[in-house]
Amino acid sequence: MTGTYWRLWWASAVDALGDGAFTAAIPLLATTLTPDPRLIAVLSAVTYLPWLLLSLPAGALVDRCDRATLMWRTQTVQALLTGTAAVLAALHALTLPALATIAFGLGACEVLFGNATQAILPDLVAKPLLPKANGYQQAITTTGQQFAGPPLGSLLFAVSAALPLTLDAVTFAVSAALLATLPRQRPAAHTGSMVTGGLRWLLRHKLLRTLAALLAVNTFCAQLGNATLVLLATQTLHLSTGGYGLLLTGAAVGSLLAGVLDIPAGLGARRTLRLALVANSVIFVAIGLSPTALVLALLLAANGFVTTLWNIVTVSLRQQLVPAGILGRVNSVYRMLGWGLMPFGALTGGLVAHLFGLRAPYPIAGLLRGLGLLAFWSGL
Repeated sequence: MTGTYWRLWWASAVDALGDGAFTAAIPLLATTLTPDPRLIAVLSAVTYLPWLLLSLPAGALVDRCDRATLMWRTQTVQALLTGTAAVLAALHALTLPALATIAFGLGACEVLFGNATQAILPDLVAKPLLPKANGYQQAITTTGQQFAGPPLGSLLFAVSAALPLTLDAVTFAVSAALLATLPRQRPAAHTGSMVTGGLRWLLRHKLLRTLAALLAVNTFCAQLGNATLVLLATQTLHLSTGGYGLLLTGAAVGSLLAGVLDIPAGLGARRTLRLALVANSVIFVAIGLSPTALVLALLLAANGFVTTLWNIVTVSLRQQLVPAGILGRVNSVYRMLGWGLMPFGALTGGLVAHLFGLRAPYPIAGLLRGLGLLAFWSGL
């Protein structure tokens, strides 16, 4: 790995810590503004709505512009947004509509940042090293976002709602400063329409087309279950604010192990994908039946493990199979198909929780995941 890659890695590490604190704080903050699971789900849906609305033009922009510049600029905007949220929270002036507006803005920036991060990696790392580099990225992102960040965020939230938001703003700013030192890359020659070229390429590739369809099913179901996880943990299992932050570290433990063990190298890409997909379906059903917080934490760890395996394999496959000149656009289509349904999954989860109880979303999501896997199994 080159020194340039490690600067990207450190930027990801700093950013992930703040994001983890933010991830724990926002649902807790939302529960202080409303107890309605439908409104909690709406906030989650708004966060992911930009993936549906902005992915295609974002992919064209990533292929047209210098990716490092896009990354540090989006992180700067995110620092301003979270800083604004921190000020409003400190003044006790943060409302649910204001929080939703800021969440949408952060999501819009993440569409650009996430696409550019995946697209820039082949410029920094040789192709044979991409799975290992993606594993390192997954490991550090998981450590910050799910292992270190959430307990820190919930602890800071217990002192003041503004503190985890302030931490996130600072980490965005530090990450932007690190990313600004990355070398500039000349955009590759454009091939095909700036927006539709990636869609046509993806539709012609059977494996990646199948993975995109499965991602759509899985992310819809993930949000169906996860949108009201904070209510399941705090109301059904009676966890405290600090306990909720610790609960989120369960997923992080599994994700971290998957990121450093390099399991795809031994099992092979397709076997790893099939294992992860089957396990995800079973685990989701079990999560909804968790009798205690400890069992829930263990299941979240198992889910984090297999989800990270899926992410490492699918991201590496795209980086290896897609031509550099259209990687941003193919990524944007892939992620639009996958992440674009997340708002609908969140809204569905909120409605299911309201009608059938807080345990219901996860088993329903697990069954839907299993049906989706059966439908697309032949393409794997």
